[in-house]
Amino acid sequence: MGDSARAYRELVRAQIRSQSQYRLSFALDAGLTSVMTLLEILTVIVLFRVTPELGGFSLREALLIAALCEFGFHIADLAVGNIEDVNRYVRLGLMDSVLVRPLSPLGQLLATDFPFRKVGRVVQSAALYVGVLVYADLDWTPARAVLAVVAPLSAAALFSAVFVAGATVAFWWIDSGEIANAFTYGGRQFGSYPVTVYPSWLRSVFAYGLGLAFAGYQPALALLGRPDPLGTPAWVAWCTPAVAAVAWTAALLLWRTGIRQYRSTGS
Repeated sequence: MGDSARAYRELVRAQIRSQSQYRLSFALDAGLTSVMTLLEILTVIVLFRVTPELGGFSLREALLIAALCEFGFHIADLAVGNIEDVNRYVRLGLMDSVLVRPLSPLGQLLATDFPFRKVGRVVQSAALYVGVLVYADLDWTPARAVLAVVAPLSAAALFSAVFVAGATVAFWWIDSGEIANAFTYGGRQFGSYPVTVYPSWLRSVFAYGLGLAFAGYQPALALLGRPDPLGTPAWVAWCTPAVAAVAWTAALLLWRTGIRQYRSTGS
């Protein structure tokens, strides 16, 4: 395990060195990608220019939901977002070289194409999250202080599982990129708003079927100390870590199944 950890570490270091070789280009790339986080939050603010509340939530509450979701998503995108390239590996037969190495295929794919340029998004979303926590004027307790740290990390684990599960579809359907994006980037959009704004069937499928309500909505309820307008029990709002663990278990099982189903291109 020690040798494997060193191998992954060296792969990531190599990616960081190569991407930061041209400093001005790297700075511009990281800066421009981080702008998207600010635009997502501004979208929520713009909505409140025409309505005093959104799905029964005030601006402060809606911003907390969006900031939680955005922070968790960008951590996941930095850590595992490059798994989307698995369809290219399968299509070109590059997956063969990954499978013959004495390392985890998933670990190799994540470390080999580590997108260090996305670190700007994580830094900006972290700053926005802290700012929104202050702006929301929460009634702090020790439990809520712990949740404020655990919630975005759990949301990141949840989105990471969605990334991996979506990418695994490429083992059966190579041109599955748009389908995967519908659940990853679409999931971020979905989770950035109170689930009360969606019809019941969307809530059943995406909010609780895929667990996206636990990326921002449910932990925000716990931080705010307010009941769910939809009537879910109060303890559900504290279940984001458990939901993330279940999602990761399901994603890894799907990944292992996909690896077994892989057939080389023969090239």
